[in-house]
Amino acid sequence: AAPPGPPIYVDLAYLPGSWSARTVDEEFFRRVRSLCYVVSGDDHLKEGVLRSLLDALLAGKHQWGTDTQVTLIPTFDSLVMHEWYQETHDRQQELGITVLGSNSTVAMQDETFPACKVEF
Repeated sequence: AAPPGPPIYVDLAYLPGSWSARTVDEEFFRRVRSLCYVVSGDDHLKEGVLRSLLDALLAGKHQWGTDTQVTLIPTFDSLVMHEWYQETHDRQQELGITVLGSNSTVAMQDETFPACKVEF
């Protein structure tokens, strides 16, 4: 259990991947309030907890009691993410959550990879 205290406000927060993703719950999103959350870590461990992590974002953001807009930035394509997006789209809009998707690619040296631009 986290010690009592005020929430922490940040502009950008990377959500942990692999086994650490299991530690991200509703309490995390109540306490770590970010304008942008990056969901990274395209691995089978993250895929297994992705739905609960995304649901925790909705539940935690509901507790904020403000009109703060939040952007969710996935760095990988996922069936779980697509299903969650479709099933909870109305709730996302109510809570001011935008999921940022991009089909852009960046070429660096000898490789290309998907990317999106985030500006503050």
